[in-house]
Amino acid sequence: MNLLQRAKKDGRRFLNPVPTMVGGPNMLFKVIPQYLTNREERSPKLALGPFRTDVAIYDRPAESGLRVTWMGHSSTLVEIDGVRVLIDPVWDKRASPVQWAGPKRFFAPPLRLEDLPQLDAVLVSHDHYDHLGAGTVQRLAELQPKARWVTSLGVGRILQQLGVNAERIAELDWTEAVAVVGESGARCEITALPSRHFSGRGAFGRFETLWGSFVLRGSAADETRGHAVFYGADSGWWEGFAEIGAKHGPFDLTMLEIGAWNELWQSIHLGPDGAARAFQALGGTGLLMPIHWGLFDLALHAWRQPILRMLELAESGGLKLWSPEPGAPSEVVRGVEMRSQWWR
Repeated sequence: MNLLQRAKKDGRRFLNPVPTMVGGPNMLFKVIPQYLTNREERSPKLALGPFRTDVAIYDRPAESGLRVTWMGHSSTLVEIDGVRVLIDPVWDKRASPVQWAGPKRFFAPPLRLEDLPQLDAVLVSHDHYDHLGAGTVQRLAELQPKARWVTSLGVGRILQQLGVNAERIAELDWTEAVAVVGESGARCEITALPSRHFSGRGAFGRFETLWGSFVLRGSAADETRGHAVFYGADSGWWEGFAEIGAKHGPFDLTMLEIGAWNELWQSIHLGPDGAARAFQALGGTGLLMPIHWGLFDLALHAWRQPILRMLELAESGGLKLWSPEPGAPSEVVRGVEMRSQWWR
């Protein structure tokens, strides 16, 4: 069964790769009582950080060929075989349509946008506020005029409204790919693949832009095969993970969401248990990097709960975790775990 196909639409609305119910009035009746009675520490009681990025590290290439700087949540700078790709950048104070209300970040960005090295590409998986920060995009459009912008169908219009040059934008349907070339001639192929989620930046317009997961595959200027990274973005569990692993794996680093999860919306978010299951379905090789946690209060669980549960699953299932401190440029070495305790 081929589950990796181009996206289908019902009128103006994109469809998930498998039937998926998202939200609705019944969900509100179930969620509101939980919010009213919730006593979890959803935001840290003590200030986190400050975290600081040593930007001088970017003056020299990654020794391993793959170096990653996790900025918190899903925002990540990936340096893969000579190509720099910034994923889902959110430097904004809040993951919200306004900056005076909404989920507020737990710690300040580890470095200023002005201090980022020259980027070859900015990858925006979908249009949700915790993945596409309006203020961040506006500033990056000014600071990084040479960068390519790679995103999902329909999201390009939002990027253009925020100041990104239309000629620099590549919109991808599921299964489509684009090559990004670094200054040295190194290449990174970015392939868009299905995920089980939704889109929309307001009460209206849900599903009218596409969402997705992505494979980043590097290669040197002489076309020597490089590293492979799977960025799961936002997704609930679905059987397509096995097909992705079989067709595009194995992966050196697999980035899967573990936070902002609840049983009521498990069809569109993995959570720690879903991430462990998806990692195994993708092939279970390489390193599992937990993302989408530790920066915003977007669910009912305690803010530390996702990483605590992920550690339990790693121990019981023999998973190799790669979880660095925010803002620390870190070399990814095949098979070598990293388990930072910054959140303690």
